[in-house]
Formats: sequence, C-alpha cells, structure tokens
Amino acid sequence: MPDWLKLIPADEARRILLEVPTLGVERTPLREAAGRVLARSLTAPHDLPPTRLSAMDGYAVRFDDVQRASDGDGVVLRVVASIPAGTTYSGTVKKGEAVGIATGGVIPEGADAVVMVEFTAPIGETDTGATGYARAGAHVRVSRGVPSGANVVTPGEDLRAGTEVLAAGRRIRPGDLAALATFGIVDVPVYRRPRIAVLATGSEICPPDQTPKPGQVRDSNQYVLAAEVESAGCVAVLGGIVADDPDALGITVSRLVVENDGLILSGGSSVGPRDLTARVLGGLDAPGVLFHGIDIRPGKPTVFARSGPKPVVGMPGFPTSSMVVFEAFVRPMLARLGGESVTVAWPGAVNARLSRAYVKPTSREDYLRVRLLERDGDFWADTLSGGSAAISNVIFADGLARIPPGIDRLDAGARVAVRRFS
Repeated sequence: MPDWLKLIPADEARRILLEVPTLGVERTPLREAAGRVLARSLTAPHDLPPTRLSAMDGYAVRFDDVQRASDGDGVVLRVVASIPAGTTYSGTVKKGEAVGIATGGVIPEGADAVVMVEFTAPIGETDTGATGYARAGAHVRVSRGVPSGANVVTPGEDLRAGTEVLAAGRRIRPGDLAALATFGIVDVPVYRRPRIAVLATGSEICPPDQTPKPGQVRDSNQYVLAAEVESAGCVAVLGGIVADDPDALGITVSRLVVENDGLILSGGSSVGPRDLTARVLGGLDAPGVLFHGIDIRPGKPTVFARSGPKPVVGMPGFPTSSMVVFEAFVRPMLARLGGESVTVAWPGAVNARLSRAYVKPTSREDYLRVRLLERDGDFWADTLSGGSAAISNVIFADGLARIPPGIDRLDAGARVAVRRFS
C-alpha cells in the first residue's frame, strides 16, 4: 500500500496543508481594502494625535486661573478667540484669558486644560456667534475648577510613532480603514485573492436544475463549496460536473489547475474501484499527492495534492463530510494561500458544555454537528443525529464541536470548543 493511502493524524494534515506558499502582492484602493489581507505591516509614521487636542467642547484655559473656581465663587475670564473647526489659534493664552474650542481642536500655547462648556456661562451677552462660544472680547464665568491636563489629549496618547498598527497577514476589517486613512495609505498593499476552482465528480451527479434519473442525485456540494470558498476571501470558479471517466477527469483537472490558483474536487476521494480522484491527482506535477486519508470523522478519505505550488483537494462527496473538511482543514489552508496569518487550529471557538456523553477512538479527531443552547449563563452543545450523508444536521447545526485526538470519552457537561457557522 502506498504511503499516501495511510491515515495521517489531523495535526499532521494541517501542517502539510499550511505549507502552501502565499500568492503575490498587488495594490487596491482604500475603498476596496476591507476583507483583503494586508501584505505590508503598517507602522505609525508619527504620533497620533500629532499635537495636543481638546477632548471636549469648552474653553482652553490656564489651570492656575481656574483651579479654585466653584458654583459659589466663579472665575471670570476674557475670551480672546473662538477656534472654528479646522483652524488653530496662533496666539498664546495668557493669565485671565480663555479660548473657545471644540472637541478635537488644537490646544493653543499657554493653555493646559479645557473647561467643559457646561461649566461656563457668557457674561453680558446671549449671542455666542457661529462657533457656539462667546465672541472674542466677551467674558465667561467658569463655575468648576479642573486639574492641569483636564480634557486634553496629549501627543502620542493614541499611538506612538514607530508602533506597529496593523501587522502583515491581517485580514483588513472595516475599522482598520480608519488607521490606513489617518496615515494617508490610500493605495493599500494586499495579497492577491486566490482563484479557486470547484469541481463536482461522479456519474451519479446531475445539475440541480435537472430531474435526477434513477440512482442520481442533484449536485449541491459544488455550490456549497463555492460559497465557502468566497467566504474565505477567495474567488470561486465553478468547474461543472465530470462523470466517472478517468480521461475526462484528468483533462478537466489539468485545465482547471493551469487556469486557477487551486482546485477543490467534490466526490471520488474514497478507495473504491470507481473513486478516481486520488488516481488522477497522482498524475499531477510534483510533488503530487501528499496524503490520502486523515484520522478524523467525518471526512476520513480526504486527498491532498500539490501541482507545483498549487493546492488540489479531493473532498468526500457526502455533504456533512465535505462541510467539516472545509471548515477544519481547507479554510485555514486558503487563508494561508491568500497571505493571512493562521496560528490557531480552531479560531473563534465558543466554550460550551456537551449535552450528552461521547465516546470515540483515542487517536481520532471528531467533529460533532451541534446546536448551541444557552442555559443559566452557559452554552450547551446539543449534538445532532444523522450521518455524513445527511444534510439536515448541517442545516440545523449552529456550529461544529471539535473533539481532539488523545480523548476517548467525554461525559455529559464536559467542555468542548464549538466553532460557530457564520
């Protein structure tokens, strides 16, 4: 028996899958950067904020002038300016003076605190002008003292120059655009999105818009896998359906591998006489098939090959097996192919309690389809019945509970890591 027909541990399969090389780098406009993977780390080129700013609407003042102010003994200051948004005051605040300032305004020289506008009142006028503050030359009464530095954001308080803000390999979130825009990064270096073909195999498969003949089933995996590929940040290409014909399958696989960055085949990964995937993948350019079979359930007959740098995965044909293998193995591999940092085998997992006892072989890694129920402030994972050929336990499941190798029994109430379906 060839080595690649032997089951390998789940962690070994992950290691092999994650050895795929990342793709090249391109640039994308800031508007289109969310969801892409950053190819170069962003380091703050300067302090943020670069200068002192007001954290409140109010008046920039000298602490020495207002420290003893109170409701019963207010301090009167002369307003020398009110700073409209987007402008600065070029003068220096002197003893007994105040400058009207909005949130985010630059603190003028001489001032070391901001009194909130709620604790001030204009004297002798009701018209506060377009800025909303007393006009230059007017006076305000301050009714509450503030400490030095009150309501002042200092330079670098948010980010210091030289700080790594966004690391290379990070999938850019909408909020990350704020950092990119703030530092003027409008042409963002990102990894190219992998283009992944999805191919259904088997003479028993027909398109979903056709009525199945006796012994046939409609193709669903191709569409599910394409959607999962796109949810992983890749571009999915539908490859169609190929019957159990080794020549036709070989020609189609070769073409799709050349035209794309990778290929996922659904069906034909078992070891029966009509399961052709492993045989066809064995004819790919080196290194070829790297393993055939993972010690997991469901999804054991998964095949993984590389044609040069391009990954090719032969997935089980049953819907549940296909979904499990994608979430547990293929999704992290596609993330790595697209440049994303992958460090956790089961990211974003919810800690839940198992609703009933579970027994399995010690060496095997199992994936249970579960509903998540919240009781008494805790999550409970209720396992769903149905084998790998069922689709109901995928439709009704909230996520997958991963039971790692090294465990042969879990009692009811035991903690499990559940990855929710998005």
